[in-house]
Amino acid sequence: MGALSVRDWFVREVLPLEEILTRFLHRNWRNQADVEDLRQDVYAQVLRAAKERIPDKAKPFVMATARNLIIDRIRREQIVPIDAADLDAIEVAADTPGPDRIVTARDTLRRLQGALDHLPPRCREVVILRRIEGLSRHEISARLGIAEKTVADHITRGMCVIANELFSDASGEGRNT
Repeated sequence: MGALSVRDWFVREVLPLEEILTRFLHRNWRNQADVEDLRQDVYAQVLRAAKERIPDKAKPFVMATARNLIIDRIRREQIVPIDAADLDAIEVAADTPGPDRIVTARDTLRRLQGALDHLPPRCREVVILRRIEGLSRHEISARLGIAEKTVADHITRGMCVIANELFSDASGEGRNT
């Protein structure tokens, strides 16, 4: 097909979809100031593709083109070229903790394990299910066959022991064990 027939197709089939396309772009693109530019980019891609082959149905083709354009823009915005930034200049912290943080974390975990070991077995089980596995009081109650009030009491008691263990100083002040 010649350029004139692509132009005629575009005017007859695509331009009447402008309102629908604009609403779609407004709903799906966070920066509303970009919508007109996005619409023009959709039109440009649709025209380029139509020069190769005019699609059978304009509306699904235009909307798919708009969706793909939005996806591509989102992907491009998330990519930061590594050579674009001097990591030392912007003081990016390393993902690995320093030796001091490792020692502190190990000490905290050791103290947490000690606090859990001081709990009665059922209380320890409830605290682990709630605070580590993230189960609700209702789920714990159903799993262990105990009342929700009992679950709440175990959590309160257990967390007091753990807090006392973790936040007391090395001399043992503040401990009630």
